[in-house]
Amino acid sequence: MKKILITTGGSGGHVIPSLSLYDSLKDDFEVHIVTDVRGSKYINSSYNFSLIDVPNILSNLFLIPYNLIKFFFSIFKSYRYLKINNFNILISTGGYMSIPLSLASYLMKIKIFVFEPNSILGRANKLTLSFAKKIICYDKNLKKIPEKHLKKIYLIKPLLRKEIYEYQKNVKKTLEDQKKILIIGGSQGAKFFDDFISKMIIKLSKTQNIKVLQQVTDQKSRENLKNLYIKNQIDHELFDFDDKLLIKAVNYDLAITRSGASVVSELSFLNIPFVAIPFPYAKDNHQYYNAEFYEKNKSCWLIKQKDLDENSLTELIIKIFENQKEYFSKKNNLIQLTKENTWKKNKSKLIELIYEN
Repeated sequence: MKKILITTGGSGGHVIPSLSLYDSLKDDFEVHIVTDVRGSKYINSSYNFSLIDVPNILSNLFLIPYNLIKFFFSIFKSYRYLKINNFNILISTGGYMSIPLSLASYLMKIKIFVFEPNSILGRANKLTLSFAKKIICYDKNLKKIPEKHLKKIYLIKPLLRKEIYEYQKNVKKTLEDQKKILIIGGSQGAKFFDDFISKMIIKLSKTQNIKVLQQVTDQKSRENLKNLYIKNQIDHELFDFDDKLLIKAVNYDLAITRSGASVVSELSFLNIPFVAIPFPYAKDNHQYYNAEFYEKNKSCWLIKQKDLDENSLTELIIKIFENQKEYFSKKNNLIQLTKENTWKKNKSKLIELIYEN
């Protein structure tokens, strides 16, 4: 049986798609994950994973010489880890922590694949792609991929957590009097959403009958939002980042969200129309390009954070609920965009890729 190593780390944006990849392959191959300390908080004990701490060389200019030494030492550790465990295949999901393992795999002639869930090729994956067999991705128009590597693109549908495929989809054909709004800041939360979006919700509640399900950043923001919404008599529920969230949210009318690859893929699959406000400081501006993919397919509303104010966002939400023709058009486009996405099809394509290369 082939042994596959998946490298991942950092935020949930890297780790969560990696877990879906692991689950897709674990019945047919012996699969392991290597991650860093940050990434480990998203991985439970049911996964076979190890920790290799890799320094972010540019995190502190004064520590660059020290971090460079640690980085080269991490290549040696990666080489030793790969040799001891005798892996046949490495799948890199990007992030700086994947580079030492990718370089070590190349030196050991281990077969390498790149997995890019975003609509723009990340810098670490761009480096690894030079010696990879294929790049697994969702977008045939992947940004920043060198022309010479276009032939390496291997398209699959967005790879979701297995349980998402079993959820009931949003099939509502009418909007009720009380509009239900889901607010998601992503795996790292979004302080901007705690502050700015809550003010917009209060403004919106003056003219609209709404219910809010909102992710909070921490306990302090939970208390502040709870008091604010009670004071303004807004029907609400608050939650921490929770991978079971979308079970509760499936019948919500509209999501206001960041645009990490996992969250927009899952909202789309469940037919929940969304307003995307990309995190403007995301590496390679990948959240913007993720949202742009859906906007170009006429299946979401996209707003840059710098263009926002309370009035413009409030007016947009009112317009969305009033113009039901556009609302249901975008919802139908989501349905068309995701109808071919099944767990079985993605699993088969991944297995086929590994056996054919």
